[in-house]
Amino acid sequence: MNSLINILTKFGLIKDDLDYHIVRASMVIMFLFFGYQKWFEYEAERLLPYISNGPLIFWMYPVFGFRGASWFLGVAEWLLCTLLFLGFWNKQLGILGALGSCFALIATVTIIPFMPDGWDASAGGFPAMTGNVPFLMKDVVLLAASFYLLKQDVMRVSLAAARPISDRLEQLDRKRGRGAVSTG
Repeated sequence: MNSLINILTKFGLIKDDLDYHIVRASMVIMFLFFGYQKWFEYEAERLLPYISNGPLIFWMYPVFGFRGASWFLGVAEWLLCTLLFLGFWNKQLGILGALGSCFALIATVTIIPFMPDGWDASAGGFPAMTGNVPFLMKDVVLLAASFYLLKQDVMRVSLAAARPISDRLEQLDRKRGRGAVSTG
């Protein structure tokens, strides 16, 4: 086991926030591709059972119509994608993206108990998933990833704000290649 840990350490898997960056990148990719689908008729048709049975999103059809609800979701997912992507450099925008992602995924996870025929009766019902429920279960993991990003970004913004101004000026100068700053 120690050999495996040493190899993983040499590849940088436990340093430099690799996990944080991989989770952020995967969420960006997920929202990019899922948002893209929302612009097509085939996806608008596939959304019908989800939106119709979603206790937090059922209102979208009366407000936006059949295609409009899909487009609304596409815009929302691309906005979250953009905010999460910008979070690589700006943690405040990352916080907004992660918070929006949490809300979006709570809205989809809450569909699970209301999805008709979601539990296979021939297998005894719950927890034997069937129909659309297995697709929604991925959102439980994505919700956890969103909370992870939210926590990480809030911690990073809080720690940066708590550092003395001289430390922040010194770090800024190092980034610009000027060396240390005299504070006295």
